[in-house]
Amino acid sequence: MASILSVNLARVRTNPDAPSRSTGIDKVPTPEPVMVRAPGAMRSGLGSGLVGDTIGNKKLHGGDDQAVYVYAREDLDDWQAELDRSLTNGMFGENLTTSGIEVTDALIGERWRIGTDGPLLEVSAPRTPCRTFSAFLQLPNWIKTFTETAKPGAYLRVLSPGPVRAGDAISIESRPNHDVTIALVFRAKMSYPELLPRLLGVDALSTELTAYARRRVQAAGA
Repeated sequence: MASILSVNLARVRTNPDAPSRSTGIDKVPTPEPVMVRAPGAMRSGLGSGLVGDTIGNKKLHGGDDQAVYVYAREDLDDWQAELDRSLTNGMFGENLTTSGIEVTDALIGERWRIGTDGPLLEVSAPRTPCRTFSAFLQLPNWIKTFTETAKPGAYLRVLSPGPVRAGDAISIESRPNHDVTIALVFRAKMSYPELLPRLLGVDALSTELTAYARRRVQAAGA
């Protein structure tokens, strides 16, 4: 059964890549139910979709299209073996650590219901690795390694609010009629720009990535 293994909230700390700033990448499981709601615009809104969570850099993270970051425990286990180190739930900065559901191969626009009274979420974009992520894990070549492996995890937007808790079931309420997955979008942006035309017309793709794909495709055709 697909389920939430843990709900993870930020333990705010100094940004290891920029000591003058704070970061919310260090997330740890909480045993309490957490309310999930749409946070509003990236720069001017509440940041995270989870009440009690913290976004350190609202210019690049958070907002409606990046309201909830999800990573699969199965993928963490693969990384754990590859890196030969323990990776606890939340260590990739994810809000929800999942089990039994495809995350990297989820379709853009796929809708997930969490629990019986929880939120309705919609898959919107892959995570892009940043220097804070690399510095937090103390892996200097991490951005390259993470990009090559292409298991980025997924951002989801909040279509309707509700509480989430560890142990909640995840049910897929609907899937769109296309084949554009989180993995495909990640590869198109990070490594294979020839895939970018496939992103155009995918309505649920994040506003930022839609604009990026359109600019790149138009420039290539100029």
